[in-house]
Amino acid sequence: MSTDRSVRSLSGLGAASSNRVLNLLAIAEANAENDGHRQAPLFVSGILNSSLILKHRLRADEVDFFPARRALATKIIIPFERSDLKFGGRSLFIGQRGFEDMLQEAVNYKEKKDMRRDLDVLRLIDGVPSLDPFLLREHLRNNNIEVSSTYFAISEGDQGRMYDFVRKEMSKLVLLAGGGGESGNRLVSAMLSNQIDEKLEPLRLTLGLTGNDFREGVFSWRGFLYYKWSMGKFWPDVMRVLRDINAIQPMGGQTPEQKVYLSSARRNIIDRVRDNGNEVNKALAVYDASFSDLVENQSPRKFRDFLLSAPYMFLELGEKLGAISHIVSFWRYRFGPRSASIDSEELAAIFQDFSSGFGEKLKGENSLIKKPIVIDMTAA
Repeated sequence: MSTDRSVRSLSGLGAASSNRVLNLLAIAEANAENDGHRQAPLFVSGILNSSLILKHRLRADEVDFFPARRALATKIIIPFERSDLKFGGRSLFIGQRGFEDMLQEAVNYKEKKDMRRDLDVLRLIDGVPSLDPFLLREHLRNNNIEVSSTYFAISEGDQGRMYDFVRKEMSKLVLLAGGGGESGNRLVSAMLSNQIDEKLEPLRLTLGLTGNDFREGVFSWRGFLYYKWSMGKFWPDVMRVLRDINAIQPMGGQTPEQKVYLSSARRNIIDRVRDNGNEVNKALAVYDASFSDLVENQSPRKFRDFLLSAPYMFLELGEKLGAISHIVSFWRYRFGPRSASIDSEELAAIFQDFSSGFGEKLKGENSLIKKPIVIDMTAA
């Protein structure tokens, strides 16, 4: 493991997580007296349950850590001092060469079964592009991992609004895949369930997909629906944060180098957020067009093709939205409803953190994203 000082730039999150950062240390401290939290932990290891997990854009000197080319990785940071993240921590990447030995060294598992279980969860977390709580919970449930709801800070109001949105979207399929009334309600309930069962069999047959392709496609389909709902919900906040980033000026003096960097980083962040937002909207338009063809023309071909490519598109989409959402979450937490002072050094660290969420494809790499992992828990 290496000494990691990047955790210092995350210390401003305090008790918060974001779509790019899962702050298990803060979650553990907030639920120290919560029996439900202790009885259904995310990890068997208490060390992992007090770590920080984040989606990390690999630097040039980190690419060779992995046996296969990739640009986005999942980093685990174990703080040196839990009470003050500014001291940094030890870090390792999920899936890097020698990862299992490094994890054993960091955690010192006494039972192999405990390590296998935590490895399964870590690989599932690595298999999604964003640490958005809704998607992370659904991905774990989809792979038969049930943990305390304390790990997923989703308000009841947001859950209700999200499910209402999905029900409205799915109602368009009712006539095509089983008629109205109670059969339609069953179809919607089945789509929202973490189990892909016989209730969706008519839809699977209509689309002509095999069981595994259909299962992965439906999970990614739910992800597209969540992202579509999210864009409508938080994009106005994105615009407000970009205006704040453009306007904010640090307190105290700035060196010439800091002044140049802050000006360049400010422009780069704004441009990249807008570019990624446009890419998200293009991907959602592909979904809308194929779904409309299925419902309005009862032509399954385009939607079948969409579901086959959905796992890859879903992860690309999640990476872009995750980077944008992290900026909004961090900024709102750091500055709150009122403006707060900040010096040049801290603002530069925040801008560097924001910029690291974006990146270009590596040379010779067809995709930034690997296929989502589905682990057969019965084989463990």
